[in-house]
Amino acid sequence: MLPHFDLSIKIVKPAFIVGVLTLSLVLAVLLLSAPTSPFYRTPLFLNSPMSKLDIWSVGRMVEWRPCKWWLQGHLTALPSKSNGFIRVDCYGGLNQMRRDLCDGVGIARLLNATLVLPKFEVAAYWNESSGFADVFDVDYFIQQLNGFIKVVKELPSEIASKEPVHVDCSKRKGQFDYIESVLPALLEHHYISITPAMSQRRDRYPQYAKASLCQACYSALHLTKSLEKKASELLEAIPKPFLSLHLRFEPDMVAYSQCEYPYLSPSSIEAIEAARGDRKPWTGELAQIWRKRGKCPLTPNETAFILQALSIPTNTNIYLAAGDGLMEIEGLTSVYTNVVTKSSLLSGEDFKSMHGNTKAALDYYVSINSDSYIATYFGNMDKMVAAMRAFKGMYKTLFLSRRAFAEFTSQGLSGKELTEALWKAHRDDFVMGKGSALPDCFCEFKL
Repeated sequence: MLPHFDLSIKIVKPAFIVGVLTLSLVLAVLLLSAPTSPFYRTPLFLNSPMSKLDIWSVGRMVEWRPCKWWLQGHLTALPSKSNGFIRVDCYGGLNQMRRDLCDGVGIARLLNATLVLPKFEVAAYWNESSGFADVFDVDYFIQQLNGFIKVVKELPSEIASKEPVHVDCSKRKGQFDYIESVLPALLEHHYISITPAMSQRRDRYPQYAKASLCQACYSALHLTKSLEKKASELLEAIPKPFLSLHLRFEPDMVAYSQCEYPYLSPSSIEAIEAARGDRKPWTGELAQIWRKRGKCPLTPNETAFILQALSIPTNTNIYLAAGDGLMEIEGLTSVYTNVVTKSSLLSGEDFKSMHGNTKAALDYYVSINSDSYIATYFGNMDKMVAAMRAFKGMYKTLFLSRRAFAEFTSQGLSGKELTEALWKAHRDDFVMGKGSALPDCFCEFKL
């Protein structure tokens, strides 16, 4: 049992009083914040307007819990004859592939197909070569899906030597229906592969297909024994209690966002430009509109400021769940000094040989078991971690609002006004449990 994470009576104290700021601090702030930054007027260290409470002390009105129809429902018996075999081809980072796999299980059950172990695509972009069996316990996966869907490790001899017929589910306009678009190919070829489309029609899923998806996502995916052992070792090494912070400010993330950050260091700007390619940043009024929509990643410096606005004490133990290449990290660590990473805690040869999916699995494991979890983004990992934490009854989970931060700073708010506005926005999000669970498998419970 992890120690209780209660920071309700701790107070974030300012490191310096504005009236006695040293010249060196003034220069540091000026260097970090050029006039083009939406953050340039904001002091680095601030008292929270709600200094007696941290964000976790606010009472929630809503919790998301696994729906009873899934956990306690009676399974519909599997048909005696399968329509064929489906392999789910998964691309991208670990949590994107995990999402696609969960969807693929539901699709296979919907189409009365037998699921072949998924294919995790080797991706040079993600520095990745590990497959499904390198990350997840295959036998446990099959056991947990027993009665929900049939899964096979090996194909029948008559089709084992064949490559599946790939059915393209991507780039479909409007809502995409698998029975209409995929089932005919399955019946014709008996062995197909798919990558689930983002626009699938889950509203037409019968409950047994939805239940299969939910079971796959939250009960059937356990790390391999060796990987879980390493993840447990990492978890044990982190000082307790601790907050897991998923911070996204890598060059490719910033380049993809099409946002400009001209006030960063020359090395960071160079790295962003190298990753930008043909994706040019927005400029002028369009850039302001884009930022106010919440499209621009929070810098470590902005993240540190928002954490202080939420009365997260600056001596909090923080596990930084992030990949390689984070820029401007000193903007966080100069304020929150008890920050650790997997690289700082693990140094064995087995860790050094890890990359891609297996490293991401460590962050995922630590984050779902942390005392609290805060994300600066709302990507695949954040959604999966938040849902898994809700599944486990762990509700100290929050997504920092890029939209609110951009809106308030564009209005010229700074200092105490800005911290008060940020506090209220995030308090309301936490009270209502916004973004805390995936709606397909969870139901809202009023407290």
